[in-house]
Amino acid sequence: MKKILSTLFLILIVMSSCQEKKVTVKDENLITKENREVPDFSKGVLTEEILWYLGRVADPQLSPDGKMLLYTVKYFDYKKNKGNQEVFTIPVAGGEPTQLTTTPQNEFGAIWRPDGKKVIFLRDVDDETVQAFECNLDGSDVQQITNIEGGINSLSFAPDMKHVAYFKTVQVDPTIVDRYPDLPLATGMIYDDLMYRHWDHWNDGSYEHLFVADYPSFENSVDLLNTEKFDATDLVWSSDNKSLAYTCKRLSGKAFAESTNTDVFIYNIKNKQTKNITADNLGYDLAPVFSPDGSKIAWSSMKTDGFESDKQRLFIHDFNTGISEDYSKDFDQSCTDFVWSKDGKKMWFLSCISGTYQVYELSIADHQIKKLTKGEQDYHSLALAAEDQLVTSKTKHSLPAELFAINCNDGAERQITHTNDEVLAKITMGETVAKWITTTDGKPMLTWVILPPNFDSTKTYPTLLYCEGGPQSPVSQFFSYRWNFQIMAAHGYIIVAPNRRGLPGFGQEWNDQISLDYGGQNMKDYLSAIDFMAKEPYVDANRLGAVGASYGGFSVYWLAGHHQKRFKCFIAHCGMFNFESWYGTTEELFFANHDIGGAFWENPTPKSYEFSPHKFIGNWDTPLLVIHGGNDFRIPYTEGMQAFDAAQMKGIPSRFLFFSDESHFVLKPQNSILWQREFFRWLDGYLK
Repeated sequence: MKKILSTLFLILIVMSSCQEKKVTVKDENLITKENREVPDFSKGVLTEEILWYLGRVADPQLSPDGKMLLYTVKYFDYKKNKGNQEVFTIPVAGGEPTQLTTTPQNEFGAIWRPDGKKVIFLRDVDDETVQAFECNLDGSDVQQITNIEGGINSLSFAPDMKHVAYFKTVQVDPTIVDRYPDLPLATGMIYDDLMYRHWDHWNDGSYEHLFVADYPSFENSVDLLNTEKFDATDLVWSSDNKSLAYTCKRLSGKAFAESTNTDVFIYNIKNKQTKNITADNLGYDLAPVFSPDGSKIAWSSMKTDGFESDKQRLFIHDFNTGISEDYSKDFDQSCTDFVWSKDGKKMWFLSCISGTYQVYELSIADHQIKKLTKGEQDYHSLALAAEDQLVTSKTKHSLPAELFAINCNDGAERQITHTNDEVLAKITMGETVAKWITTTDGKPMLTWVILPPNFDSTKTYPTLLYCEGGPQSPVSQFFSYRWNFQIMAAHGYIIVAPNRRGLPGFGQEWNDQISLDYGGQNMKDYLSAIDFMAKEPYVDANRLGAVGASYGGFSVYWLAGHHQKRFKCFIAHCGMFNFESWYGTTEELFFANHDIGGAFWENPTPKSYEFSPHKFIGNWDTPLLVIHGGNDFRIPYTEGMQAFDAAQMKGIPSRFLFFSDESHFVLKPQNSILWQREFFRWLDGYLK
């Protein structure tokens, strides 16, 4: 209790100082926009240090009256090797943001209290526990409002504020100490089933459960999953306060590893009964959203069990009729981020189309869908504000995420936040050009070409083929903090980024073609793109490289055995190298079963194993940089080791960059900057 009181006292002191325009805090652990070393802008282009100096805008939340936005910004100090996330508000109409928090801890999961009088956010209270806090709309009077054993992971209010729901990690399986109390220092882990590890963590027998409790007392708490070994996600309340919806994949062990069957459940607050409204569908059912009057609920639905990149259909369930219907059956694109109009007659959603994410409008009465926005950008989220405006987050290759308002009538946009304007004004970005290239089977393929800043068409430039991961992830207008096209361009490279077969935004047939054909048409698409660009007078065809991560890393390994002297060097990050060893060590088996056809011991062996890059080592003759993370359980780091070892044994110039504390991604600031520096040290050595 003393620790909590002293922490709250410190928070109140810091909060009072936040009312001034400039925050002066001497805490060495505090990272703010001002309390960091300013990078060198003298080159006038994006550098690794400037990339990590940008503020990262995230998680916009509309106030109940639709007039204010709550959001977070995270600033990093790479020399301290960490970042700090704070909470801000800004009027939807625009203006100066108000910073609500300024502490050494990260604040996250920020929401409005339904009455609009308080802001709620989560914060660490010690090294292992997260609790909820509230503050006034100016950031003052910070109070801890939960003291739940073990902490919580999120918090949500019923509209009438009589109940709250929260996610909490619950230990279901016995721990080693439970089994053997005399072995408190033992570090062993015992498993009797699959899915014993996922992405970057080992299963410790705990699960994400959903609780409902009274508010403001937080008493009479009910665990909706009781002692079940399942994780709950995607919580949303109905407007009448009578029920809430959540999603759950009610599978465990081997069944969990082999299936994507996730359902939408409705929990009745009064009778405490739960109903599965998507039991008939065997694929993913996710992200439910109640209509304003509570009579309907929409969600994203995939039909095929085990196919994580299936078309995301827009399903709506009518509680009055009990009927669920696909409102996107004639729409050959995926639908995400659903938002109802206030009268429930329309819905807006996001969809990937031609390498961008655009806003679409659905008329509920006649199922008609029309495109609302245009332009080359990615919109990432949607919320309906007052005065027929949608609020969204937007990125471009040259723009890190900022918040925008979109007019619901004509799609016109207006920028709300300007978090990074000062930084972006000091650097020159390269131009992104859209080229439509004809593939070997005669189809048009969108390829983004990113040119160096201050591009001179009379010169020739080294050029990189960018191989996308996924494999069904779009090469859209994303702004990445590692695979960043602008930083590659700033180093003097042209980037060729094709939306090859297997990427969404070009119809479901284009998206689905890649499954079971990893070494087939999509590889021809890559070569079509780079061969087309190699003919441009400003591309030096003798200085070509190929780079990629995950499926893109596999693509690099495959190209290394088939490129016929096109490329002078390769970089493969966390790529699949040997399909047999990968199948035997990856965790989400549904992905491997769907995309490569199953296990290598099946008779007959699935054809996909013929595409495994390790079978073409005999053709390798090109310098290769391999990068991998030690905590990557999707594509274990032994795949990278095999590729590097093979290159070394063949006498091919090669390098292995290994991060023992990173996963499928490189997230720590100094590791990320090291990644960038080694990335360009390798490329420059062979292409410059």
